[in-house]
Amino acid sequence: MDWPLVILFGFCVGILVGTTGVGGGSLMTPALILVFGTAPTTAIGTDLAYAAVTKTVGGWRHWRSGTVDMKLALWLAVGSIPGALGGVYVLHVLEEALGKGAFDDTLLKMVGAALLITAVAVLFRALIRHVKGERDTVEPFETRHKLAAVLVGVSVGFVLGLTSAGSGALIAVGLIMLYRLTPRRVVGTDVFHAALLLWVASIAHLVSGNVDLLLAGNILIGSIPGVWIGSGLATRVLPEGTLRPALGTVLLAAGLALLNKAGLDFPIYVIFLVPALVALALTALHFGRERVARTRTPRPSTPSTPPAPESA
Repeated sequence: MDWPLVILFGFCVGILVGTTGVGGGSLMTPALILVFGTAPTTAIGTDLAYAAVTKTVGGWRHWRSGTVDMKLALWLAVGSIPGALGGVYVLHVLEEALGKGAFDDTLLKMVGAALLITAVAVLFRALIRHVKGERDTVEPFETRHKLAAVLVGVSVGFVLGLTSAGSGALIAVGLIMLYRLTPRRVVGTDVFHAALLLWVASIAHLVSGNVDLLLAGNILIGSIPGVWIGSGLATRVLPEGTLRPALGTVLLAAGLALLNKAGLDFPIYVIFLVPALVALALTALHFGRERVARTRTPRPSTPSTPPAPESA
């Protein structure tokens, strides 16, 4: 294992998690499988273990900065925690039923599919510039808001327990579309809730024997300072115009690579061509928006020169 590279990767992923609320499991799990050759179940469990600590640091800093909607985060956890436990249990049942070889291929396909869904969620979020009626908190917090939070939590928690991917991006889209939270509150609430969820999921994987503690510790050496820096950046600037589209494109490539490794029959160039086309389309859209914004910006009016006084 190339430990300096593991630490560096942990640092970069930590910055992404702190700044955007997404990118932890969605990037670390495929990296552990594809780059470092870790077994899929160990990659998932180890990813969740390091992410629990990383997002706890980020969640604490967001809470101190006042960017967490506490009621919403706790109601999300009411659904996501049992959902994650269910995902870990299903993973164990599948391993017992399929056997090692078939199970690894099936798990790679599930993780790849989860990454593709996450990539779509991240790209969709990047396309959303402004939501009408954005707010810092949901008031009044009614029964329908609680029910929606629990349902979103159950579905996202199950996917996370099963694949370790998707929690940040999918929760973030729900916070934007269902609750119309401002970007800073989306990231803060997302990271704080994820910290609660990940501790439960990682402990369940630890009990199941899916966590490499040495590997998780080395990732944490890089990810803790990374998430601290990223969380500080999130309270000042959210580079949605560049960072999230790039992240979504990387997730798309990672998902396709995992599906290819799992044995799906498609040409290898698809892994590079599809993300490249998406990147070109997003770049064209970004510049198109900038051009429209410039044309709509009113030009400052030039004050008229007062007439010179007549000479006597």
